[in-house]
Amino acid sequence: MRIATSTFLRQGIDAIQSLQSTLSRTQQQISSGRRIVSPSDDPVGAAHVLELTRGLEETGQYQRNGEIARNRLSLEEESLIGVGNILQRARELALQANNASQSDETRGFMAVELREMQEQLVQIANTRDAAGQYLFAGYQSRTEPFVRNASGFQYLGDQGQRLVQIGEGRQVADGDPGSEVFQMIRIGNGVFSTDANAANTGTGVISTGSVIDPTALVPDTYAVNFVTPTDYEVRDSGGGLVASGVYADGDAISFNGMQLEISGQPAMGDSFTVAPAINQDMFTTLENLATALETPTLNDTGRAHLHNDINDGLANLDRAIGQVLEIRTRVGTRLSTIESQRDMNEGIELQLAQTLSAVQDLDYAEALTSLNQQLAVLEAAQQTFVRVQGLSLFDTL
Repeated sequence: MRIATSTFLRQGIDAIQSLQSTLSRTQQQISSGRRIVSPSDDPVGAAHVLELTRGLEETGQYQRNGEIARNRLSLEEESLIGVGNILQRARELALQANNASQSDETRGFMAVELREMQEQLVQIANTRDAAGQYLFAGYQSRTEPFVRNASGFQYLGDQGQRLVQIGEGRQVADGDPGSEVFQMIRIGNGVFSTDANAANTGTGVISTGSVIDPTALVPDTYAVNFVTPTDYEVRDSGGGLVASGVYADGDAISFNGMQLEISGQPAMGDSFTVAPAINQDMFTTLENLATALETPTLNDTGRAHLHNDINDGLANLDRAIGQVLEIRTRVGTRLSTIESQRDMNEGIELQLAQTLSAVQDLDYAEALTSLNQQLAVLEAAQQTFVRVQGLSLFDTL
């Protein structure tokens, strides 16, 4: 069989180029440290690399999301600590003001401090995070949530809670709406509230009261009327008689699953109200308490009004403190969730990185051995090609 010279030369050149291509690929692998330089090197492995890389990127994003949420929740926790400190100080002032040894002047000083604390509370409610977004505005994070107007304080945020993805199938809220923190606080004992009529002329002081039988509870607005200084009637909102009895200082008055006490000496015609608890914001609680402390107490009746107002304020402060503690507990739970998920993500990242390394990283010892072999084969092929190319039939004539 005869082989044309051109065919022989082309085959030799093709072989050398193939060897050079293989050598070049090995050199690229060594320089990059990767076994798979292009998808054609290992299509199945390349697809696996893409999947693992995507998993690493997603896990990394979860970690960044968790850090952002952690920073916001840590700021919220610090803010709630500040709120709790203000409310506790207000409670201390209220207890001091309720002491008979205090004068109108000293109570006035306490009222000034309460109003200053009210301003501090508003500032905390309008706290911004590191990105300049309002912490307690819900989804309306670019809108200042709390503003003062003629009727009190208005909330301009919404009820939204941003959920942050911190892991596959795991989300956490990065804050709480200001309405829930500062506004949605039930007054009184949380079920009903008590109040004394501003026109009372006696010295009766009503307690916060409690629910003694939830099954017998009938929500309504009731009036406890003193028909004489020693006889009372309890009537519902329709004027119907619910209960009546003889009054004794400090004795319990019970009706429809509720119980309360009235101390002091009410006058004939005095009345007290028992109504379902409504929501009241913290700012209004401090405002009402400060207003009560600024009101002069000219006689025993005035002192009774003061004690009733302070008792209301104390009950509402306790409710607000309880609300803050409850939300702080939820924030702490979320922070713990983020920490545990971060540890899980770190384990997932390590596993993915190890698997990715096993799939795409180069075995340098094997690659260098192959490189030396390929160099030797290429050099031999080149030398053989040169020698064979120089052969001619005329050399033998």
